[in-house]
Amino acid sequence: MLEKRRHQRVRFDDPLPMNVGHRGERATCGLENLSLGGLMFRSTLQLTVGETIGCEFSVFESPLIDIVATVTSRVGNGLYGARFEAGPMSQHLVEDAINNAIYRGKATVLSIHDLAEGKIMRIAGGLSAATRNDFLHGVARVGVIDIDLSEVTAIDEEGVSLVALAATQYKLPLSRRSPCIDAIWHRVSAA
Repeated sequence: MLEKRRHQRVRFDDPLPMNVGHRGERATCGLENLSLGGLMFRSTLQLTVGETIGCEFSVFESPLIDIVATVTSRVGNGLYGARFEAGPMSQHLVEDAINNAIYRGKATVLSIHDLAEGKIMRIAGGLSAATRNDFLHGVARVGVIDIDLSEVTAIDEEGVSLVALAATQYKLPLSRRSPCIDAIWHRVSAA
């Protein structure tokens, strides 16, 4: 689970609508995750690795992002990964959209960092049900020694449950907490 990607993936609670165009066909798809380098989406189009597609999407209230991408992977039925063939302006729009979604807690970046003292899990943006699998993998399988929650900007009830689980069952110190985490910390630590 150590993040070896060039760009961190941003996950959304629910897929965002996007349009994909390929060889004169157009389909409405679901944007599953996004990074500065590419995206993962669900589509009914039959695409092949190596093909070029046109993508249009908006990340919440961001300006419309219209970008060309190359399909790099197909995972299961209708789930595709694609790498952007972006110019500087498109790259700037994607970066602004990602940063705004994280700041507003509508998207999440979860990463594991291997430091000298051990593995640290870092979460930025929203801590929600969408992060459950990756969060549990980090605490139960990877064996993180701490969780950095200093950049969490929103948390839902599932996120509160995850924080409680990490603190009580796994005895993780959760030493770095954002204001929204501190607001619920007294409930978690009292349990």
